[in-house]
Amino acid sequence: MTIVLLTFVCILAIVYGIYWMLLLRPEQQEQAVLRKRLAEMRTPGANAAGPLEQPRQSLSQVRALNVLLERSKGVSGPLERLITQSGLKLTVGTLLLAMALVAVVTFFAAKMVTYYSLLALVVAACAATIPYFFVRHAAARRLNTFEEQFPEAIDMMARALRAGHAFPTAISMTAEEMPDPVGPEFKLLYDRQNFGMPMPAALKGFAERIPIIDARFFVTAVLTQRETGGNLSEVLDNLAAVIRDRFKVKRQVRAVTAHGRITGWILSAIPPGLGLILWVLSPEYMKPLVTDPLGMQMIGVGLVMQVIGMMVIRKLVNVPY
Repeated sequence: MTIVLLTFVCILAIVYGIYWMLLLRPEQQEQAVLRKRLAEMRTPGANAAGPLEQPRQSLSQVRALNVLLERSKGVSGPLERLITQSGLKLTVGTLLLAMALVAVVTFFAAKMVTYYSLLALVVAACAATIPYFFVRHAAARRLNTFEEQFPEAIDMMARALRAGHAFPTAISMTAEEMPDPVGPEFKLLYDRQNFGMPMPAALKGFAERIPIIDARFFVTAVLTQRETGGNLSEVLDNLAAVIRDRFKVKRQVRAVTAHGRITGWILSAIPPGLGLILWVLSPEYMKPLVTDPLGMQMIGVGLVMQVIGMMVIRKLVNVPY
């Protein structure tokens, strides 16, 4: 009888322990957090929105680096905006650490090949920009996609306004119907004004996040209509038509400058490609370039002239539209 009673008590304790661990304990923790927030809100002089508002995303998971980046807004600010525009799920600290890692690995690899610290340092400095240009390319690609989807979003808003919906409702409908990146950006615009931010401030924030001229046209047109009145749906229709005409001009310019861009890529790739081929086929012939001081100077001058040539070609084929 005693063994049966002890067995029952042990089984009951195990079942209750599992129930408390999986169900009761999480609920008690959530209730404790809620009671703490409510107590802080009832404290005289406390900011009522402070405990409930979403904390600002940190610039780095490393605490020391996060503090340093918070103090260096001149460096972290542009990088943070670039990452936001790219839509990538990373922080400024992650980007900087990736750049440092690429630089260190490239430095030791170049040092083992060339045995010259100065040349390895130059190569490492160039390689360190690879993560930055990757994020920049992602941001440019996302903005180009946004620019292509933007006329359709404006047409959708104009149709919603003609159907009798209010402007915030038109923004919400566009956010639900349009794909990424237009949909999330309009969703953020709608949420900001819906949770208390004035519409002009939300629109200006939208133009800052999307640094393209079409977004500025849109914000200027909406703000002007809100101050002076007028038919906003007609204004948006005309704006969408103007954006589509600009796209026609852009495609014509790209078609005309395609030969120049391909020529620039080929001319830029010939020197390093030819040097790599000669290094593989005849290393003794290329060895003086890295063992002789004059060869190092020639490589440095060649790199500078190569960069200048690429910049000149880019300037010639990059026609503003």
